[in-house]
Amino acid sequence: MTMGPPTSIIESTRCSGFEFVAGLADGSIRRPSMAETLPFTLLPPEEGKVELLVTPEARFCNLTNSIHGGWIMTMLDTAMSLAAQTTLAPGELCPSHETSAKFVRPIFVDSGVMRVIGHVVSRGRTIITLEGRIENSQGGLYAHGTSTCLILREKQ
Repeated sequence: MTMGPPTSIIESTRCSGFEFVAGLADGSIRRPSMAETLPFTLLPPEEGKVELLVTPEARFCNLTNSIHGGWIMTMLDTAMSLAAQTTLAPGELCPSHETSAKFVRPIFVDSGVMRVIGHVVSRGRTIITLEGRIENSQGGLYAHGTSTCLILREKQ
């Protein structure tokens, strides 16, 4: 399915969530401006799973010269939310309800490309439960988290 850039979130609900995330990954759907602020590469999704590639940048450092926890939380939330999105039918939305993270080891500017993986643990009628991880290229764990997303349906 080829689509032009959506003009609103409602327009994006006309396709399945999987089609929408695949369109974001292949560039046929315009990415939100947040992806320019905190850049990442979205790899082609699987249903219930996404992977982002991110490179820590000096502009995201905190006072200890490590990458700020807000960046880590945002990357985890993004991956988990996109994984949830892949399970949606046309007309459904899934805003984040809650996200938490555990920081295992600091990420530094020279940590290299990181993999941020989000996957669905459970998809019910109204709630999607997710897990996420940030790993280096060798699979070393830097942070992990959980999230729940609400499933909202467009009013008919």
